[in-house]
Amino acid sequence: MKLLLAPMEGLLDFVLRDVLTRVGGADRCVSEFIRITGSLLPDKVYLRTMPELRNGSRTLAGVPVRAQLLGSDPASMADNAANLARLGPEGIDLNFGCPAKVVNRHGGGASLLQDPEQIARVVAAVRQAVPAQLPVSAKMRLGFNDRLKMIECARAMEDGGACEIVVHARTKLDGYRPPAYWEEIPRIREAVSVPVVANGEIWTVQDALRCREVSGCDDLMLGRGIVADPGLALAIRAAVARQGGGAAPQAAAIGWPQLVPQVQRFWQMVCEDLEPRQRAGRLKQWLNLMRRRFAEAEAAYQEVRTQTDQRAISAWVAALPQRDLACEWAWPESPATADCPAPADPAA
Repeated sequence: MKLLLAPMEGLLDFVLRDVLTRVGGADRCVSEFIRITGSLLPDKVYLRTMPELRNGSRTLAGVPVRAQLLGSDPASMADNAANLARLGPEGIDLNFGCPAKVVNRHGGGASLLQDPEQIARVVAAVRQAVPAQLPVSAKMRLGFNDRLKMIECARAMEDGGACEIVVHARTKLDGYRPPAYWEEIPRIREAVSVPVVANGEIWTVQDALRCREVSGCDDLMLGRGIVADPGLALAIRAAVARQGGGAAPQAAAIGWPQLVPQVQRFWQMVCEDLEPRQRAGRLKQWLNLMRRRFAEAEAAYQEVRTQTDQRAISAWVAALPQRDLACEWAWPESPATADCPAPADPAA
């Protein structure tokens, strides 16, 4: 079984990839998409989205990261893929699933699911442009407005040279509304010979087990579910091992006390690597998702959700291990400051 971390624009970036792969359980990550619109991008654009390229295309925990490209012009995609290949990514993934209107309006992402022939041209151009040993994979949805062409699209990806296909089991029209239609994935699996990975609405261990059973896929891609519960991949591995009659991995359950050092590291990286205007929002965004799983995250979110002062937030984050979140935090009255210090001694 392989468990992959999904590419999620504006959420699962290099900061969360670092934190989540430190918690453990993931076999591979995929970067957020790098948009290709016609020009040859400079190296700094690839590195901004995927700084792991400076570390052998791995997170600091050692988990490989595959770079994702989004575009519809075969020649531009090929040129940029070849340029990116110089930087040594673990592989290149092609985005045929993004439902964003601004992306679809310009012919990228899920909009290509209306044109299987163009998908085949894009995949083939990229496959031919990069070294033979470099994996080229693809991610798709079940379709644009309907599922009528999903088999054609999957075959087009395989025919173009994709070595693996991740299927987000919803159409573009479905967006992110539940449910995910895992029962459609077996039709795609039967139509292609390359590995197929199931994705969509995997929030819990029970979801993962049912997705594997319904889709027939051994391998899963985790998105918002693992952001909400960073121990999800480890818990899935333990459950699958027990289901198969084997010994479960010797790992303690990941509870809030084990996550506090990761919240501290997350805030440290946010302060070091993101623009000041983004920092408080990113912490609130993560806590907001984690409160689905942890009562302590709910309390933390309620404490921090109205705060914008970065020095005050840093003091709050640094104090987390010593504090009972049931007690109200006395926020200092201080003017907004430009930068924030790193939390004291964040755990590695």
